[in-house]
Amino acid sequence: MSINFPKPAIFSSRCLGFDRCRWNGEIIRDRFVEKLKPYVSYITTCPESEIGLGVPRDPVRVVSRNNSYMLMQLNTEKDLTEKMNAFVSDYIASMKEVDGFILKDRSPSCGIKDVKVYAGLSHSSPVKKGSGFFGAAVSKKFSGIAIETEARLTNFTIREHFLARIFTRAGFRKLKGKPLVKNLVRFHTENKFLLMAYSQKHLKLMGNIVANSKRKPAKEMFAEYESKLTEALAKTPKFTSVINVLMHALGYFAKKLKSEEKKFFLNTLEEYRREQVPLSVPVNIMRSYIIRFNEGYLSQQTFFEPYPKELTEIKDSGEGRSYK
Repeated sequence: MSINFPKPAIFSSRCLGFDRCRWNGEIIRDRFVEKLKPYVSYITTCPESEIGLGVPRDPVRVVSRNNSYMLMQLNTEKDLTEKMNAFVSDYIASMKEVDGFILKDRSPSCGIKDVKVYAGLSHSSPVKKGSGFFGAAVSKKFSGIAIETEARLTNFTIREHFLARIFTRAGFRKLKGKPLVKNLVRFHTENKFLLMAYSQKHLKLMGNIVANSKRKPAKEMFAEYESKLTEALAKTPKFTSVINVLMHALGYFAKKLKSEEKKFFLNTLEEYRREQVPLSVPVNIMRSYIIRFNEGYLSQQTFFEPYPKELTEIKDSGEGRSYK
């Protein structure tokens, strides 16, 4: 089950291990961002540096005034809103295709939520939470793409979902360069179990697109398929859906396994359902069956290895642990 993964194009806030560009001159060494480096192509920027703020610099904050947000520098009282909006607009318009974003958590420029919003420069406590200027624009323009902060990616479930999305999207984007129907059929076939885990509804819709009963041109098929693929991968798969996929795979070995082996696998699935073991445990048992019985069709299914196994890490912050 060896897969040649394409490199996803990932945008990252530059302060996350690429440059000492934070307001205080620091750099944030993020474990996950660093671990991804050999497997992705990074694109980085620091919006605050790009609008001419030096390093180190006086910190900025988001200020709510007259039902609109302003970006203000705390000590100099400079209004940087126009400069930031102009940079954000130009930068996002110039961006090529990207497979995912890792943005600095709570940053007045890059944060996607939980950014402190103040009533004014003299107020010491925030009045609410919102998005940073760059983060808000990214969320609006790239709403169907995996967008996370480095803080949320410390959660195992969120991280696993993020990786599956960016590598699946990168695989499809590679095919899109030469939109051949046979390649789309192969992609759909290899991702059937993964799509089944995410959304059986979309699996069926995408199957109909691939069947192409109306004889549509390849480019039109690819465009429709990409739209449904984005929708399918939008939400984290539920426990029950993942278990259904593994039970479906077990059916391929119904007459080949001993009763004790089946019982052991079913007990492991129950432990997974109770969150006593990670998904990798039942998946690796199934992988051993695939190798043992040389099951060619299952060996090509990305569900069993949606991203490089070297990126699998069980460590979890324990926050936000949910499949709902």
